[in-house]
Amino acid sequence: MDALEGIAGTSWGKWLGFVTAVWVQCISGNNYTFSNYSDALKTLMGLTQLQLNSLSVAKDIGKAFGLLAGLASDKLPTPVILLLGSVEGMIGYGAQWLVVSKTIKPLPYWQMCVVLCLGGNSTTWMNTAVLVTCMRNFRRNRGPVAGILKGYVGLSTAIFTDICSALFADDPASFLLMLSIAPALVCAVAMLFLRESPKESVDVQGEDSEQIDGRCFAAINTLAVGIAIYLLGFDLTGLSSNKYVSKIFVAVLFIFLISPASVPIYVAITGKKKKSELDVEAPLLISQGNADTVIAAATVAEPAVVLEKVKKQRPEIGEDHTIVEVVKTTEFWILFVSFLCGVGTGLAVMNNLGQMGLAMGYSDVSIFVSMTSIWGFFGRIGSGTISEHFIKKNGLPRPIWNAASQILMAIGYVVMALALPGSLFIGSIVVGICYGVRLAVSVPTASELFGLKYYGLIYNILILNLPLGSFLFSGLLAGLLYDSQATKTPDGGNTCVGAHCYRLVFIIMAFACLVGFGLDLLLSYRTRGLYRKIQASKRSQRPLK
Repeated sequence: MDALEGIAGTSWGKWLGFVTAVWVQCISGNNYTFSNYSDALKTLMGLTQLQLNSLSVAKDIGKAFGLLAGLASDKLPTPVILLLGSVEGMIGYGAQWLVVSKTIKPLPYWQMCVVLCLGGNSTTWMNTAVLVTCMRNFRRNRGPVAGILKGYVGLSTAIFTDICSALFADDPASFLLMLSIAPALVCAVAMLFLRESPKESVDVQGEDSEQIDGRCFAAINTLAVGIAIYLLGFDLTGLSSNKYVSKIFVAVLFIFLISPASVPIYVAITGKKKKSELDVEAPLLISQGNADTVIAAATVAEPAVVLEKVKKQRPEIGEDHTIVEVVKTTEFWILFVSFLCGVGTGLAVMNNLGQMGLAMGYSDVSIFVSMTSIWGFFGRIGSGTISEHFIKKNGLPRPIWNAASQILMAIGYVVMALALPGSLFIGSIVVGICYGVRLAVSVPTASELFGLKYYGLIYNILILNLPLGSFLFSGLLAGLLYDSQATKTPDGGNTCVGAHCYRLVFIIMAFACLVGFGLDLLLSYRTRGLYRKIQASKRSQRPLK
C-alpha cells in the first residue's frame, strides 16, 4: 500500500490514476443503456408504458442516493468507494440478467424497482470517486478534466451497445451480463492506482510541466475522438452482420481503449518532475476591492497570506461553501433548476428511445442509442476544453455554454415533434450533444462557484436532478401521454405507433428548455464578475519566464 501511495505522489503516477479514471468512466454509462433491454422487460413482465417508465425512474432514483457517495468521499479512500460501487452494480444488473435470461422467474414489480435502483446508484459511487479525486489532482485544469471524464461516460453507452451488437447480436440477456461484470473488473484495476496525490509528495511545477500537462490532455482528447469516430463508423456501416469483422472490430476497440496508458509512460520517460496544483492553494478568485494588490502579489506571496487577505466571515461565490451555505445562495438554485430543464428532458429521450423508435416505425433502435452516446461524447469533451479556453482568454462565464445548449436542444425537440423523415436520427444527435454539454459544463461550474472542499456532496446534490427529471419528464410526462394514445395488447401491455405518440411530449420539453435557457443567461450575468476574477487569478499564477 505504501508503494501505491508513493506512485500516486509522482507526476506519472497522477497521470496513471487519471487514465484508470478514464477507464472507469468508459463503463459508468450503463445507466443510460435502459433502452437496449427495456422492450425485453416490458414483454416479459407484461407492462404498460407507464409501468415501464416507472422502472426507468426507479433506475434514476438510485442517483438520489448518491448523497451517500458524496458524504463518503470526504471520509473514505477512493479504492473503497470504487469497491462499493462495483459490488452494488454486480447485484443490481446481475439480478436483471437472471430475470431477462429466464434463469429465474420475473421478480415482483417492487423488487424489480429495487434492483434497478441498485444498478443506478452504483454509478454514483464510481463517478464521485473519479470526479472528486481527479478535480483535486488537477485543480487548474477543471474544464478539460470534466470534459474528458464526462466525455468517456458518453462513449460508454456506445461501447457497451456496439460490443453487444458485435459479439452477442444485441441479445438483451448477454448485454445485462456484460453490464454486471465489466464495471467490477475495471474498478478492480482503478482501485490500485486512482488516489488523491499527497500534497507533500508532488513535484515543483514550472512552465515545462504545464506544457507536458497540455500535451497529455490533448493526447487523451485525440484518442477519445478516434474512439468516437471508430464507433460511429461501425454503427453507420452496419458491419455487425459479419461475425468475423465484428470480432476484429472488438479487438481494435480494446486497443483504442488501452491506448491512453501511453500517456503516463510518456510522462515517466520525460523525467521532468513537476509540482501538482494541490500545492498551490490560492483561491480561484480574489475580492474585488483587493484585486489589484493581490494579483500583483500572487506570484511571490505565500498562499496562506493571500487567503488571509481575502478571508471573510461569510464565503463569497467562488470560495469554499458548506452545504448549508450552498443552498442559501441564489446561484445554486438557478443552476439547479436550469440543470433540471436540460438533463431531465434529455433523460426522457434516452429512457424512451426504444419506444420512440418503434412508434416511428424502426425495428432496430440500437443505432439511436449509439448516436446519442457518441454525439454526447463530442458535446462533453468539446465543451469542457472550449469553455476553459474562453475563461482564460476573456473571462467568458462558463454557464453561457449551457444557455447555448438549451436553445439548441429546444430546436431538436421541435424537429422530433415534426416527425419528418430522419427527424428521430437528427433529434438523437442534437439531444446527445446538448446533454453532453450540460453535464460537462455544470460539473466544473459547481466547483468554481462553491469550491472543492465539499465538492463530492455538492455534486451529488446537483445530480438529484437526474431522478427528479426522470420522474417528471419520463415517468409522468412521457408515460402518461404515451398511454393516453396507446392501444391495449393481448398480454396486458399496450403499444402506440405513429408520430402522434410523443408529439406533445416533445413540445412540452422544448418549452422547458426555453425556461432553462433564460435561467442560464441569468446565471451567466450574475457570475460575470466571478469569471473575470478567475481569469485574472489564472493569469497571475502562470510561472514567470
